[in-house]
Amino acid sequence: MAADRNSLDSLKIDRSREVRRSGVPWLVILLLLGLLGGGAWWWWQRTPAQVVQTAKVREVIAGAAGQGESQTLLNASGYVVARRAATVSSKVMGRVMEVLIEEGMAVEAGQVLARLDDSNIQAGLRLAEARVESARKMKDELEPSLAFARRELARFTQLQGRAASESDRSKAEAAVGEYEARLARLAADIAVAERQVDDWKQQVADMVIRAPFPGVVTTKNAQPGELISPMSAGGFTRTGIGTIVDMSSLEVEVDVNESYINRVKPGQPAEATLDAYADWRIPCKVIAIIPTADRQKATVKVRIGFDKPDPRILPEMGVKVAFHTAPAAEPKPDARAAAAPVRTLVIPASAVQTSGDRSIVWVVREGRVERRAISTSRTARDETTVASGLNAGEVVILKPAPDLTDGAPVKTAQP
Repeated sequence: MAADRNSLDSLKIDRSREVRRSGVPWLVILLLLGLLGGGAWWWWQRTPAQVVQTAKVREVIAGAAGQGESQTLLNASGYVVARRAATVSSKVMGRVMEVLIEEGMAVEAGQVLARLDDSNIQAGLRLAEARVESARKMKDELEPSLAFARRELARFTQLQGRAASESDRSKAEAAVGEYEARLARLAADIAVAERQVDDWKQQVADMVIRAPFPGVVTTKNAQPGELISPMSAGGFTRTGIGTIVDMSSLEVEVDVNESYINRVKPGQPAEATLDAYADWRIPCKVIAIIPTADRQKATVKVRIGFDKPDPRILPEMGVKVAFHTAPAAEPKPDARAAAAPVRTLVIPASAVQTSGDRSIVWVVREGRVERRAISTSRTARDETTVASGLNAGEVVILKPAPDLTDGAPVKTAQP
């Protein structure tokens, strides 16, 4: 019986060992879950930051009700143009021998820009000068004969009736008249030859191309050895040496819709913004309104002058112009003291996105982005006035990417 009982005891299941053995997999599973969570957190932390352009929310302080300040009436776009610019060419067709200009060179009025081949003209000039010299020699040859004929006429006049006859005196008079006529013709021939010399000299001068006014060379169109002509001759003939622009004559030309042209007046203050320098506000004034309209575009051209020239302003640059009202008269001291300042927040218009019927911006905080809804009041001159949703000094992203997500890491691009 004892042996049977021992056999039966050996068949019992040890529950304590099963519990100890079954606890090991749960610990492993928990450990694996912890490792996976830590790996995911580490991978999320090492996600590369997106490089973005940013701008700060700017606070603008104005007098109450806009006292003493101008308002924007109209916005238009156009280009910078030169009022005085010329493609310099020659008066006659010729072969270029020397070009003395390069792009960007400043030139003065009368400065030599290029020289043409004048060898044939120089030969003609020497021939004309030789003809003048020959005519002068012939005049010198006849002057003594005229003097002798005059002395003979005086002697026959004194001896007339005694030792000289009337016939002798008449012959002497005829000789004097002949010599005087020949000298007069030679004097005229000399004058003609001298005018021919002047003509040849002018042709030689025309072979030298000079700057008509001071300015800057913007294009160089010809090289030595090429033919140049004042008009198009086809083939490889050039029509100009280069283009000169008077930088002091730069102005802006914009097309204003004819429906709003009544808002523009000569002398009206304006502000220009070059596409190349979006943050640079350039004070301007309206020069003139061209008295005609474009029927196809329904616009009127307006000329706008810069208050002060600047070397950064270049011809053919794109520009946007905001036409302002004239600043109101300054209030009296007591009224100014009573007026409360008006504070507004302004951000670049490129920072605002539209989501449905809401305006949103992306705010950068501690290296990560935050999607925020805002309320705006108006947009003018590429700037948007914020009514609510932002604080002064906060940083917003310009032209945010479509794949930007809330909380994503970002890095501000270096200017």
